[in-house]
Amino acid sequence: MSHYAQQPIDNYQVSLQKNFPPGTKGVWAEQKDNGRYSLIEEEISLPAAVILQSAVESNIRWMQAFANQHQVNLCPHGKTSMTPYLFKRQLQQGAWGMTIATPAHAEIAAMAGAQNIIMANQLVGKTNMAEVARLQSCFDVNFYCSVDSTLNVEQLSNFFAERGQQVKVFIELGVAGGRCGVRGIEAATELAKRIHKLPGTALSGVEVYEGVISGDDAEARVRAFIAETAEFAKSLKDQGLIDTKDAIVTGAGSAWYDLVAETFSQYNDLLPVIRPGCYLTHDTGIYDVAQKKVMARAEKNQGVACRMGGDLKNALEVWACVVSTPEPGKAVIGMGKRDASYDAGLPIAERGFRNGSAIDIDGLIATAVMDQHTFVDVPENCDLQVGDVIAFSTSHPCLTFDKWRYIALADDDFTVEHWLPTQF
Repeated sequence: MSHYAQQPIDNYQVSLQKNFPPGTKGVWAEQKDNGRYSLIEEEISLPAAVILQSAVESNIRWMQAFANQHQVNLCPHGKTSMTPYLFKRQLQQGAWGMTIATPAHAEIAAMAGAQNIIMANQLVGKTNMAEVARLQSCFDVNFYCSVDSTLNVEQLSNFFAERGQQVKVFIELGVAGGRCGVRGIEAATELAKRIHKLPGTALSGVEVYEGVISGDDAEARVRAFIAETAEFAKSLKDQGLIDTKDAIVTGAGSAWYDLVAETFSQYNDLLPVIRPGCYLTHDTGIYDVAQKKVMARAEKNQGVACRMGGDLKNALEVWACVVSTPEPGKAVIGMGKRDASYDAGLPIAERGFRNGSAIDIDGLIATAVMDQHTFVDVPENCDLQVGDVIAFSTSHPCLTFDKWRYIALADDDFTVEHWLPTQF
């Protein structure tokens, strides 16, 4: 029997934990009868990762509305959170499916209820292929992966044909100096013809990741690349090389999703799918900068994003205590590389509390981070003390999520009833 059958989907709902595995950080220490724990009153061990429920729900609704108004399908990249409860919320709000990065991620997406699963990556290796074959035999799902080489296509076809299956594939187009992907339409067309002839693969469309494009002329290059992608997908359909009912064209990370949606929505004979992920919790760093550019483009062109009302909000924080004030103007926070992302900017202090009351932390700036400690500069007018609680936002939410087994779900009063298990 497959191990899938032994794990009911109910396990992936909101989790009100009665017992946590040994060593779990960011949870209560003394159980309360009402099951409600205050971050402000220090009823949860710190550091703790915290999702602000009203903000994350707002983000889910906002991006789904954006996709709906553009008449494109939303397939959020689940590698951002790998949190089954959040997968479920995105699907319940209308997401077409879930995007993932590995076969193991695909298992979680299927168990959370996704019927369409895009692995925005190449499927390589016999055991990885076996995971997908088992997934397809156990769940009623449409699984898609990317290909960019004849050798990989032949490996896939041989493996799945021997098991009486097909695997749906997208040709990935790439850019010079970028990541994976076929370089050039001519080579991609030849690859499409090869896929079409093989018994174990079914060509379903074209996939790109435009986020690798950067530089002063990035917007123009992204627009050109996305237009080329859509035209290529249309040409494959016109040539009869698409092996599935729908000819899918898919792209869009969290920086250029507006340009991708605008272009893809013009092709009525294709099924357009966008795949942003970090919008889910947003941040106060690189994705906040990217979203401001999205809104600026919308303002300039009277686009959908500026007409919808509202915007994405930061929904992920790490709460921690001041553990030392070793010298004037310096403090050490009990939170480090093991707790919060630091690859795209240091954590930002958002608010502070002492004995359940708010304190002024204006001017508090993180300057360095170690495994378990963050160093902050403290301005003269900030009376920071050992034991004070500070809530930090971060940049690049993906790398904060994957440091936690359980993340607190907090209401607007910073009270927690539920912890969400992650499945990295």
